[in-house]
Order: sequence, then C-alpha cells, then structure tokens
Amino acid sequence: MRAMLVAVTILALSGTAFAQGVPKYGEVDKDKTPSDIAAEKAAEKAYHKSLGNIPDKGPSDPWGVVRGPETKTTAAKTTAAKPKSKASTPAN
Repeated sequence: MRAMLVAVTILALSGTAFAQGVPKYGEVDKDKTPSDIAAEKAAEKAYHKSLGNIPDKGPSDPWGVVRGPETKTTAAKTTAAKPKSKASTPAN
C-alpha cells in the first residue's frame, strides 16, 4: 500500500514536466525573412556597441571592508617581501 502511494505521488508530481512543449529532434527550422535577418544583425551590432560603453573596472579588494585601512597598503608588501626572522624583529 505504501509503495503504491509513493508511485502515485511520483506520477502526480512528474506529470507537469511532461506537459511542457519540448522541441522534437529532426524538426525543420522555419526560414527567416530578410527583415528578420536584418533585425538580428541590428540587434547584434547594438549589443557589441553597448559592450564598448562599459568602463573597465579597476582592481577590487573584496575583503577591504573586513580589514582595517592600515592593512590595505601593507598586505601587498608582506606577500612580496621575505618573512623576517625572530632575531631581527624588536621585542615589545
């Protein structure tokens, strides 16, 4: 009885997926009219032109808000510099 209830539930939930119109393989695409082709070319040209209007974004630091302002300038220096030995650091 329980297995039958599970099977009915699965069939009820999957029924909506089969209701969607999926294009069948082997169907012939409709021919485009010259006005459709011209509209696609114009849209493609406008798209590429709009990409040129986007300004380049500078380098970003996603952790900049978490770190304090004094560590922003020293973070680049510490990664490039060699680590200091304990003998050369002054004691507090």
